[in-house]
Amino acid sequence: MLTSAYHISTNKNDLDVEMIIDYLSGRSYWAKGRSSNDIKKSIEHSFCFGLFTQDDKQVGFARVISDQVVYAWLMDVFILEEYRGAGLGKFLMQEILNHPDLKAVKKWALGTKDAHGLYEQFGFKTLAKPENMMEFGK
Repeated sequence: MLTSAYHISTNKNDLDVEMIIDYLSGRSYWAKGRSSNDIKKSIEHSFCFGLFTQDDKQVGFARVISDQVVYAWLMDVFILEEYRGAGLGKFLMQEILNHPDLKAVKKWALGTKDAHGLYEQFGFKTLAKPENMMEFGK
């Protein structure tokens, strides 16, 4: 039912880049104010997933940075507000984690302020050894 009404594309030419910029830079809590040039560059250098309706309107997005074996970082995941609550976040996550180029990845990571429940359904958990992690930058 859900999969027949929506589809995923990893073709960057299918992405509605202006909608992605609008959402990330204007409405997300994590990328608010990020420049359109930075968003375009991040798309260019990431593995991207667009979520589309049957009539090819983009309603969701996610991107992954990965070596496709050892590690993957999931980021900029969103579903447009008017499409939430229909299981589309789960659908998007299933497609990402089962993608042939990413299926072998041994360790995944992400950052979230408010979607722990979604990601926990896919095996994500808080860091086992946060003292081993470091970061640099803003």
